[in-house]
Amino acid sequence: MAAQTFDFSSVWFVDAEPPDVVAVLADIDRYPTWWPQVRSVDRIDDDSGVAVVRSLLPVTLRLRMTRVVEDREAGVLRVLLAGDLVGHAQWHIATVPQGSVLHFGQSVRVATRLERMATLVPWLLRANHAWMMRQCRHGLARELTRRR
Repeated sequence: MAAQTFDFSSVWFVDAEPPDVVAVLADIDRYPTWWPQVRSVDRIDDDSGVAVVRSLLPVTLRLRMTRVVEDREAGVLRVLLAGDLVGHAQWHIATVPQGSVLHFGQSVRVATRLERMATLVPWLLRANHAWMMRQCRHGLARELTRRR
């Protein structure tokens, strides 16, 4: 049986200008300071690092992230993911009145050690991801306020 693919999408408004939002989101080394579920990021080189992530489920994920797009003017950030999740994640940040709208997209399949859980309880993985992204939204807003 082929591994199940999970596609996630979120759209948020933040009260900050796109260049400020892009600067925070492009700085993955600082994610653990404002996004509680990102426990650590260890840099491998200028374009890649390993993030350790743990949300509500008692599962710690190790994700190798490799930057493939960082177009700050267009507001597009994209990484390839390998490790416990394989696929990609992308941010698109656009100007709207009084701030920015953020579009987050992720398409991944789970690693072999997680396939059984993903097959048996995919709704739980989706709920876990939704909660993690809500925490991202709140942490990002706090970080943007702190940087002003």
